Amino acid sequence: MNDNMEDIEIYLKPTAAIDSGHETIRRAALERTSPFTDEQEKARALFYFVRDRIRYSVYMVSTRFEDFVASRVLAWERGYCVQKAILLAALARAAGIPSRLVFARIKNHKIPQELVAQTSIDFFPSHGYTQLLLGGKWVSVTPAFDKDLCEKIGAPAVEFDGVHDAPLAPYDLSGNPYIEYIEKYEPQADFPFEWVRSKVVLIWGEKSSWLTMEGSKGHKMPSGYIFP
Repeated sequence: MNDNMEDIEIYLKPTAAIDSGHETIRRAALERTSPFTDEQEKARALFYFVRDRIRYSVYMVSTRFEDFVASRVLAWERGYCVQKAILLAALARAAGIPSRLVFARIKNHKIPQELVAQTSIDFFPSHGYTQLLLGGKWVSVTPAFDKDLCEKIGAPAVEFDGVHDAPLAPYDLSGNPYIEYIEKYEPQADFPFEWVRSKVVLIWGEKSSWLTMEGSKGHKMPSGYIFP
């Protein structure tokens, strides 16, 4: 590992979005990790908590910073990939595990056609996931899609053994194309809100997270997405 301890400290500190010092984050991290002494087992417990207890919803996409704060996502018990990645990063830091965020442009071959019609895209320009420092190396983990959703759409749920990378699968359970990683970006110690917002606003326009589909009523989408 090339990182020295001074460098690692930035991946343990709370930030405005990765608010690992928040009481609810610290309590949730302690509850999930207290049965374990091994950091890999602690990481696995936090991963599965975020994967399945925080339900995935693409309609939680937002252009408002406050909707990405980890403690808020925890309270909502739902989020989309970026929000869930931030929450896992916060829980990990609260448990003493260095964490950071990574973003990628991906193509989802199973994206619902109604979403394609609504947004004019068949890819995600700012998919987010988490990296955890375990056993002296950075391990990529993707807690985005909960197990129930994966069963519903016929896709494999991401499994994490605490050692190896856990990305979204390239094929679904029938062997058809599922997730394609097109481009990966540099890891971030903190949430790059303005960068993510610049991607979201082109597709969705200005919006907050919609906890129910009632929030979408009357929302005006941009006329069409043109990738820069």
